[in-house]
Amino acid sequence: MKENKNLEWKEKMTPQYLKTVSAFSNYEGGIIVFGMNDQGKVVPISNPEELCLNIENQINDNIHPQPEYSLEVLENATIELHVQKGEHTPYRYKGKAYKRNDTATIEVDDLELSRLILEGKNLEFEELPSQKEDLTFSTLAEYLRQALGIQEMNENVLKSLELYDKHQKYNLAAEILADRNTFPGIDVAVFGKDENIIWKRVSFVNQSILLQYDQVAQIYKEQYQYETITGFEREKIELVPEVAFREAIANALIHRVWDSKRNIQVSMFEDRIEILSPGGLPSEITKEEFLGKHGSVMRNRILGNIFFRLKLVEIFGTGIYRIRQAYENSITQPTFLISEHSILIALPLFKDHIELSEDESIICEQLSPTRIHTMSQIMKISPFSRTKTRTILNHLIEKNIVEKTGVGRSTGYLLSKSITSSI
Repeated sequence: MKENKNLEWKEKMTPQYLKTVSAFSNYEGGIIVFGMNDQGKVVPISNPEELCLNIENQINDNIHPQPEYSLEVLENATIELHVQKGEHTPYRYKGKAYKRNDTATIEVDDLELSRLILEGKNLEFEELPSQKEDLTFSTLAEYLRQALGIQEMNENVLKSLELYDKHQKYNLAAEILADRNTFPGIDVAVFGKDENIIWKRVSFVNQSILLQYDQVAQIYKEQYQYETITGFEREKIELVPEVAFREAIANALIHRVWDSKRNIQVSMFEDRIEILSPGGLPSEITKEEFLGKHGSVMRNRILGNIFFRLKLVEIFGTGIYRIRQAYENSITQPTFLISEHSILIALPLFKDHIELSEDESIICEQLSPTRIHTMSQIMKISPFSRTKTRTILNHLIEKNIVEKTGVGRSTGYLLSKSITSSI
C-alpha cells in the first residue's frame, strides 16, 4: 500500500496527526497507521497499549466536537487509528478545520469552512435567508402557468415551493429563481474547428436560472438542429440529442455549488458539446452511483424539486441514465469527467453509422471482432504496401473502429465489437 487521501503513515506519535484526524472527520474518513515510516517500512511500537491510551486522550482533549474513531493493535506491533466521517462538521483542531489534499493535510479556506458549517447543521446554501425583499418572479410564474396551470403567483405558491417563509421571508433558492439576482450564470462559447476559432460568445448572468435554461437551449437549437423537407413532410434533425442536452444543463444548474462565483461553461464545437459545472459530487454519492441509475441525491433540494414540478428533470436520480439512454443507438457515446471541484459532461454528435473511405473499408473487411490478426497476416491479403496499411490501421484506431492489442511481435488488430454492426 501507499499513502493516499484516506491513508497516512506515522513512525511516531506527534501532534501533527491530530490535523489529519480533523481532516478525516470532516470529509471521507480514513486510517492513520502508527509504526510505519515514510517508506512504508514497519517500525514496531514498543508499548502499543500505552500509545493507544495517549492517542485516545489527545483526540478527546484536542478535537472538537468529539469525532468517531477506533484503535486497533496489529500483530506487527503497529496501531491503526480508524477515523469515521462525522455528522457534526466542522471538526476542529486548535480552532482550525482541516482537509486532505492528496497525501497532505491542509487547513480549509473560508469557503470550505462555511460549507462544513452548513453540512453540520444539515443545511444547504440555498436554504439560507436572502437579504433581499423586493424579488420578482415573472419567468417562474410563466413556467408555472404553462406546466401546472397556476394563473397567479402569490405568497401561498411561493410557500408551497419552499421559497418563502413568514419568519425568514425569501431564501437564497428564491433569489436564484428571481428575475434579477447577483448569482453566477452560464457562459456559452461557439467554436469553429478548434478553440482558436470563436464564432459566438455570450454570458447569461444575474437573472433567473429558468431564463438561463431557455436561452442556452435556444443557442443549442441554432447550432445543432435543422429541418429537412421531403415532399410535404418536414423532419427535425438533431445532431446532438436535445433530451441529453437539456438534462445536462438542468443537472448543471440544480447540482452546482452556488457559493462559488464561477459560471457554468458550455462549449459548443463542431463535433461535441461540453458542459462544465462548478462543484464535484455530493459527499453521499460515489462516482459509480453517479454514472449508474442511482437514487436521488441532490445538492440543492429546493431547486431540484421545482425543476421536477416544472417537468424539466426526472427527480429520481436518472439524469445521467437518461443522457446515456439518448445515445443508446449511437456509435458515439457521452463522456463524464468528475473531479473534486467540477463535473464535465461531453455530448458528441449522434452517429448511427460509420463513414469509411474506400481504403479503410478494404482493411476493415479483412478484420474480425473476435479473431486477432497480426500485421503479417493482414499483409498477406492487403493490396497496399506495409507503410500504407499501417497508416490506415492507425487512422482506424484513432476513430475507435479498430482495437490494437499486444506489443512488439505480439501486436494484433481486431474490429471494435461496439461498432461492428454499423460498418
